[in-house]
Amino acid sequence: MALPWDFRPLHGPRVALELLRDDDLEALYAMQSDPEVCRYLLYEARSREKVGEVLAVDAGATRLENPGDYVQPAIRDEDGHFAGTMYFHLTSVDDRTAEIGWILAPSSRGRGYATEAARVLLDLAFGELGLHRVYAELDPRNAASVALCERLGMRHEGHFIEHMWLKGEWTDTGIFAILEREWAARRDG
Repeated sequence: MALPWDFRPLHGPRVALELLRDDDLEALYAMQSDPEVCRYLLYEARSREKVGEVLAVDAGATRLENPGDYVQPAIRDEDGHFAGTMYFHLTSVDDRTAEIGWILAPSSRGRGYATEAARVLLDLAFGELGLHRVYAELDPRNAASVALCERLGMRHEGHFIEHMWLKGEWTDTGIFAILEREWAARRDG
């Protein structure tokens, strides 16, 4: 595995993954304060102050080296506009495993940006980083995220019923994953 890895901008045909910047605050706040965007996330809609705090922490997450390290870059469209964020969390060095996630701004949905950004991160994960497995944990009611996992070729591995108490209700957790060899077969095929 090629660790440590220091963040550098990553590019797809129409998207770029770049570190969050201070000038992303308004777009990030618009996204993270929207109850519909936050519906399936682990947190409620956030205040401007909380988004500013999170922005400062996430913008500083620039290195993957140890379990628990993560990067949360901005997704920027072909015009450089903020479209959302990706999440890539190194969960095990020994097992060469990471978690992937995404949040897309409502105005950027339906254009394939999250799919393309996730493919860029999976190429990094299974190429340069040499990971073995990448998984996504999500609320299975989030049909858009389930469909994205399926477009990426991720396998539905598990469905945990009433797995956590969240936002005043018991919620399920879905697990989707893909292995290095499965990603390579998709890329080669």
